[in-house]
Amino acid sequence: MLWSATLATIVGALLIPTFQRLFSRAVLDFQQNRSVPRLLLRIFFKGGLAQLKDVASMPAAANLAKIRSAESISPWVIALNVAAIALWSTGVFASLYAGYLNPGLRVTSSTLSAMVNGVATILMFVFIDPQMSVMTDDVIEGRTSEPEFRRAVVWLVASRLAGTLLAQLLLIPAAMLIVSVAEIV
Repeated sequence: MLWSATLATIVGALLIPTFQRLFSRAVLDFQQNRSVPRLLLRIFFKGGLAQLKDVASMPAAANLAKIRSAESISPWVIALNVAAIALWSTGVFASLYAGYLNPGLRVTSSTLSAMVNGVATILMFVFIDPQMSVMTDDVIEGRTSEPEFRRAVVWLVASRLAGTLLAQLLLIPAAMLIVSVAEIV
């Protein structure tokens, strides 16, 4: 299951340009019509899905070429994103595996997954999401260029991939830690 999270992250990264274009078209359509039901009807019944072939695109090599020059996102935020994604990816699986390691504590172990995921949620809410919100505002106000923002997105996607890979390594140690905590509780 953890390997599928890594694979899904790679597939999702490759689909980002296509979904950005589709989302931009949907926003423009919504601005004109101001109706979500009308937007959904247009997407699913009036040729909206046919636009997919027109907007399908792979990530641009230019966004990857200058990846080292992403000044607008700090290495600290990237590291926190890796940690948050690793915790989210392994939280439930580690608690289930902890229940396997000590069947007498499987209910307590499974409830501890909420604590692991809660830490990841706090990391995202307090550190990562505000950074992306500020960067989005900076692009809109012209203080940050769109290419710089795209490079920051590439860094965040790469850190998400690194987080899913780190989760593979954390599974067993996290399960043993959960068993230890469950024994104390």
